Amino acid sequence: MFAGAGGLSEGFIRAGFKPIAHVEMDKDSCFTLKTRIAYHYLKDYNKLDKYLQYLKEEITRDELYNLIPKELLNTVINEEISDITIKNIFKKIRNELKRINRENVDVIIGGPPCQVYSTVGRSRIGKDNVKNDDRYFLYKHYGKFLKEFEPKFFVFENVPGILSADNKKLFKEIENYFLKCGYKIKGKVLDSSKYGVLQKRKRFIAFGYPKDEEFEYPKFEEVNYNAKVNNLFNDLPALNAGEILKRTPYLSEPSEYLLKTEIRNGLDFVTQHITRPHNEHDLKIYRKAIEKWNEEKIRLKYTDLPDKDRTHNNISSFLDRFKVVNGEGTYSHTLVAHIAKDGHYYIHPDKKQLRSISVREAARIQSFPDDYYFEGSRTSAFKQIGNAVPPLISKMIANNIKHFL
Repeated sequence: MFAGAGGLSEGFIRAGFKPIAHVEMDKDSCFTLKTRIAYHYLKDYNKLDKYLQYLKEEITRDELYNLIPKELLNTVINEEISDITIKNIFKKIRNELKRINRENVDVIIGGPPCQVYSTVGRSRIGKDNVKNDDRYFLYKHYGKFLKEFEPKFFVFENVPGILSADNKKLFKEIENYFLKCGYKIKGKVLDSSKYGVLQKRKRFIAFGYPKDEEFEYPKFEEVNYNAKVNNLFNDLPALNAGEILKRTPYLSEPSEYLLKTEIRNGLDFVTQHITRPHNEHDLKIYRKAIEKWNEEKIRLKYTDLPDKDRTHNNISSFLDRFKVVNGEGTYSHTLVAHIAKDGHYYIHPDKKQLRSISVREAARIQSFPDDYYFEGSRTSAFKQIGNAVPPLISKMIANNIKHFL
């Protein structure tokens, strides 16, 4: 549910799970999911050369999809989950279960859109308006799926702010609601940077299980690859602001980190190394921010800029709106969907390139493999990546659920 670009799903597939359906309202994300289904299908049948032809633009997307059984592509359900659509979504999933001769699903995974639960989102929407936002109650639709399909387990993923929303009342409501659906939940905030992802990304991960069973929250083993964020960038060609490399050879052999995490996984070229254009005013600020960070390890504050360089009147909050990725650090700051709107918060650390990070660099920060292709525009790709669960974290979660099952 709320499948997005499939980061959570990808980890489960790597751990040996078979997807029954993906439910997602965003059209571009659904195409991304279908393209990834095509990848896995062709890989399983030793026809990966056809997928590579697509990445090289030697065949069209329609020609790629024509190689895949229609019933597989139809398991991507492009619908918003609502009272109006939910019965039809259930029907489509039931049809797929019948086709593969299964009664129910083992696991349901997903996290409702988190804007109304995050502290930043709540401040933007307004405290009094949060409960008037339909997204606030999406967990109830999740509960309807639990009652319909009675999984052995479920994963509910969200922002840490869900624990404090509405003076901590929301999470109690969620716990009680899931209990009425027949499930208990146990959750913790996990930091991706402790588990092999080169990004400081904290997410609330809850495990749901039948209320009459026992379950202990897993003790995830921390992983340290002794890698730096620059290990994600160094084998990619240098770019100028606004430059587009749809496909390009690598500059060098992969680092140990890229190999161990399977971000580099056999291709001799990389796609979607695409960055957004920037005006001269912003590039001037980028240069200052990079110099201050690389030379002094100090973040540029908006108030550090001369009045003539400020284009916003707000000088009391969001002062770190221009932020350089810490290339020499062991992790980047959190990648969020706002990267789709501007790149100011994700400035590349190399002053010679003077730009924000590319689509592929963002995907690597999230631990997506290089053969993962994001459909839609550059803006859409950034949004899909920013909203995703890192596949490395997902695989860790999936392996623990497999052990429990």
